[in-house]
Amino acid sequence: MSADTNSGDQQKSAEDELTHNGQPFLSVVIPAYNEEKRLGASLKRMLAYFDTRNYDFEILVVSDGSTDETASIVQNISACRPQVRLLEYASNHGKGYAVRYGMLRAAGKFVLFSDADLATPIEEVEKLLEHIQKGADVAIGSRDVVGSELVQRESIIRELGGRTFNKLVQLLTVPGIHDTQCGFKLFTSRACKDVFGLCMVDDWAFDVEALYVAVKLLGLKVDEVPIRWAHQEGSKISPFRDGPRMVRTLFRIRLTRYGATPSAVKSNPNPR
Repeated sequence: MSADTNSGDQQKSAEDELTHNGQPFLSVVIPAYNEEKRLGASLKRMLAYFDTRNYDFEILVVSDGSTDETASIVQNISACRPQVRLLEYASNHGKGYAVRYGMLRAAGKFVLFSDADLATPIEEVEKLLEHIQKGADVAIGSRDVVGSELVQRESIIRELGGRTFNKLVQLLTVPGIHDTQCGFKLFTSRACKDVFGLCMVDDWAFDVEALYVAVKLLGLKVDEVPIRWAHQEGSKISPFRDGPRMVRTLFRIRLTRYGATPSAVKSNPNPR
């Protein structure tokens, strides 16, 4: 029997077990701030894909103080698809806060967070699941390792900014991880709760903090997995506005005494 067959059998066995004990096999957390233009299509695409899989799932959309129709779109879909749930609060706290808020409330055996634009197609989750089944605690999608496929690249300014930021990440926080910023990361339930229970960063550098906590503080096994990715227009991050803040956050991460201060979301579950 081939290694691929063994891997497939192991994953199917886990799926069957978790489908029947009442716990979702997979939770997907989607942070959303004013995503009315693309969220509906993304949710329908996710649902169509998961309907073909042999496991239970839930999709948690965290509306980060949205002022458009984001919440209404989720509620309308949730009315006929109970696997989709809306989590919301009144004020905008930042993407890091929204991801943390959803991850700490996810019920699945495995917990994925995915950007609302599906720059990484939802089908790529199977690649991450394979690594989790083989023993990883965390599997992260990467655009910068051998085997990745960039269907549509970012602008040269964004690429240069990303490379510069990653050099600082390598120097200050998590050396050896090539792409910390891809919005497609899968955690075991235990790793999810342990990692995000300690995280505190609310801005765009939250990915770095989560990986720093996982690798440096908790000693978890993190696999970087090549994925298919296509840049999507409409990103809310600005290299010039947000870049300096993200660099400052790297130093803040290094200076934080984790474990002494609980996660802000954990201690304040109802920001409204």
